[in-house]
Amino acid sequence: MARVLRPIQHEDRLSVVDHLDELRSRLIVCAVALAVAFGICFWQNHALLHLLNRPLPTPHSYLAKLPHATNRQARALAATARDFRALAGSHSQSPSDRALFAAAATNLTRAANALPRGPAQRTPITIGVGEPFTTTLTVSFYFAILVSLPLLLYEAYAFLLPALTRSERRVALPLMLLAPLLFIAGVVFTYMIVLTPAIHFLQGYNSQNFDALVQARQLYDFEIMVMAALGLAFQLPLVLLGLDYLGVLNARTLTKQWRYAVVLIAVIAAALPGPDPVTTALETVPLIVLYLLSIVLLKIADRRLASRAQAEVAMEGPHGV
Repeated sequence: MARVLRPIQHEDRLSVVDHLDELRSRLIVCAVALAVAFGICFWQNHALLHLLNRPLPTPHSYLAKLPHATNRQARALAATARDFRALAGSHSQSPSDRALFAAAATNLTRAANALPRGPAQRTPITIGVGEPFTTTLTVSFYFAILVSLPLLLYEAYAFLLPALTRSERRVALPLMLLAPLLFIAGVVFTYMIVLTPAIHFLQGYNSQNFDALVQARQLYDFEIMVMAALGLAFQLPLVLLGLDYLGVLNARTLTKQWRYAVVLIAVIAAALPGPDPVTTALETVPLIVLYLLSIVLLKIADRRLASRAQAEVAMEGPHGV
């Protein structure tokens, strides 16, 4: 188990049994971390479900009535309550009538206060007996994977480390650090920027002809698939850096072929979850920005490789002479 806490060195020699033992130990660590993260997420499932419900639009009937009709109803009830309260304080009424008027004023005031003052948050529906429970389990599991992702990637990197040379390790370490950061950035971008306008567009399209009911499983599957897909799409700089390291392309190639790249990015965005133009457009823009950022990163990487090659040649020169 001590080997799990630190990567094995490239010079270490292990038998097949040792490799399998190391793999088993790392899988146990991943399983324990995932189980702990799942327990915490399931404990806080109400907060997680609330986060996923936030992009939902409010019912159109509420949106149509709230600013005017509801306020008029509240004012009318409050005015009637004041009238009944005045009658309850009138000495020309009998004690029993004053008590009835006071009770009516109290009830009308409560009715006015009970009217909604703002858009009601819409919650999705479930149609199966066990769907609330199974959907909660699914959402908790997805969030557990997201929470434990850095540790899972570290364990995978530490297991593969002995097969890498020193130069390959120098490239793999930044990739291991950037991969979860880019994935989480894609998930956060999707949640903050993409989901709300996408769901509003899809639910509001041709709404006068439909009474749209949102099923919980379909909603959460859509949101999680979009977040996961865009999180993976945010790995574009790492993919291009890897291709540059293999010599397949460089920054000059990306700069010259930017028109074809924009078309390819649009095709990729259209293939991502979300059939509507709003989701596709919101997914295309960050990918283009990441493509431009990749050009800058590749230029920096090419300069470092060139300077490193020059330094090696300079060091080998005197020995060769």
